[in-house]
Amino acid sequence: MSAHESVISGIAGRYAAALFDLMNELPESDQQRIHANVAGFKVLLDENADLQNLVRSPVITAEEQGAALGALLVQADSHQLFRNFVALVVQNRRSMALSEMARQYAALVAGARDEMVAEIASASALDDGQIAALTEQLKSHFGKTVTVETRTDADLLGGVVVKIGSRMIDGSLRTKLNSLKTAMNEAH
Repeated sequence: MSAHESVISGIAGRYAAALFDLMNELPESDQQRIHANVAGFKVLLDENADLQNLVRSPVITAEEQGAALGALLVQADSHQLFRNFVALVVQNRRSMALSEMARQYAALVAGARDEMVAEIASASALDDGQIAALTEQLKSHFGKTVTVETRTDADLLGGVVVKIGSRMIDGSLRTKLNSLKTAMNEAH
């Protein structure tokens, strides 16, 4: 049983674990650069619709995807190991999982540092004070340093959904309303 199995899963997890293991063989300065490359690439991928279309489109060839992503990573001065990793992922036609690979890689890095990554979704953008308060509550509950990634999801209506690894705390208004609706239907 691998030490990684508790935080990763699926094909994306296997790729993330492979990158993590290779990265650990490098000097600390290179490791920090790769961490930054992966985090920056994930943000870019998650926020850029054109880039999402590039990695998800079945009609764009692996060669075209590889050339485009390779040029992007060279322009960003990414570490050679990360460029090789992305090229291999594209060659194996797994580019649609790059964002999930980056997420699971970040979880592996956090675990190695005895940290946790919390993904927080909220109906509207949280201010710095709210993020700090949530981070402190999570830190005191889990007893570890918590890195927070936030995103907005208007479908939640209000409240927040916090995901840490396989755990999810759903404090969204949508879920509360659905629970109330279910309870009312069962009462009749």
